Amino acid sequence: MTTNRYTRWRLILGRQAEEGLCALTGCPVGELLDDDQRALDEALGEIYGAEGESTGAAGAAAAGATGAGRAGGQSRSAKRGAGLGASAPRLARWLGDIRGYFSKDVVAVIQRDAIERKGLRQLLFEPETLGQVTPNVELVGTLMSLKGMIPERTKETAREVVRAVVDEIVKRLRGGLEQAVRGALDRSRHSPIRSLSNLDWARTIRRNLKNYDATRRIVIPDSFHFFARQHRRREWNVIVAMDQSGSMADSVVYGGVMGAILATLPALETHVVAFDTEVVDLTEKCHDPVDILFGVQLGGGTDINRAVTYCRGLIHDPRKSLFIIITDLFEGGNARELVRQVEDLVASGVRVICLLALSDSGVPSHDESMARRFAEAGVPCFGCTPTMLPPLLEGALKGQDLTALAQRCGVRPE
Repeated sequence: MTTNRYTRWRLILGRQAEEGLCALTGCPVGELLDDDQRALDEALGEIYGAEGESTGAAGAAAAGATGAGRAGGQSRSAKRGAGLGASAPRLARWLGDIRGYFSKDVVAVIQRDAIERKGLRQLLFEPETLGQVTPNVELVGTLMSLKGMIPERTKETAREVVRAVVDEIVKRLRGGLEQAVRGALDRSRHSPIRSLSNLDWARTIRRNLKNYDATRRIVIPDSFHFFARQHRRREWNVIVAMDQSGSMADSVVYGGVMGAILATLPALETHVVAFDTEVVDLTEKCHDPVDILFGVQLGGGTDINRAVTYCRGLIHDPRKSLFIIITDLFEGGNARELVRQVEDLVASGVRVICLLALSDSGVPSHDESMARRFAEAGVPCFGCTPTMLPPLLEGALKGQDLTALAQRCGVRPE
């Protein structure tokens, strides 16, 4: 579909502006928008307008989207009443409509507004409706916060939605995190002790390429090279503690997936803990990140000190322990004791990192005073995007200066 500036203003300002705009263009009232544009306008009006009017940001989104239009250019009837009502099938059709008009990112924003502005949370728990929703991290956060209200008939659909998001995150993070751990625990030293399990295949082949037999198409080695040792199982202890407060929803999603990935690496002993005013150890659920996320209950208060006390009990060898705490540092418990415990952890040799936000925006809203106290105690505090996790993890395991590393990678430490 095509638009001119008057059409765009009509989509931005809503139905009440149509008469004035038609006076400027000379077109009859009701003919400023074509069928596709009017259907788009009314789809947005369901959420943002009164009696079918699209307004403000929604109209701006519509104006920006009309260049793409409905996939295939199909026209739909514009005669629709305002308001989604309580009909789950109607909401499912509406969700299908907006996916036809807008990009995935815009659809995610409209879905969130539909939940917040129209009180449609209950409707998300109808299987036919939830199956039409575009999966995204924000929706997973909503499902996590309302998981106790999900009826039995919809639980499997909800898990499928969460699974779709988790699988996408795993694809983004697994390779980088595994490579980071391998890089940090690189077996660079070699040994004359011969053991097939410690054979350095790459170096052995490289040093014997001169002995390549072209006829038999094999390398005939006259020397072998061996690593000094294999990685010991559970060589490092990694503890991921996640703040369950509602503002940390995106960070909990990414943190839970990160913990599940790390738990698959034999060189690491991984623990995943969620906390508010209570502490829940989710380590036994690490075989499946979806189970981790459904084990989280978003909302409630925050007692970081209590969580740190629990996590200290999971540490065996401080100098081989990495403690990643994901929190905005708004402490509802004993702040002075929290700082003292963090200082003790650092002094004992534990490498402690505070991720103030772990989200695609990486922009934290946090307690700046507490972040400074953590920094003074030797704990770097970052707002981090998921793509920055691998280099930060590798740097932490190698004992690098994470503040300098973050600055080189474009992350602003607090």
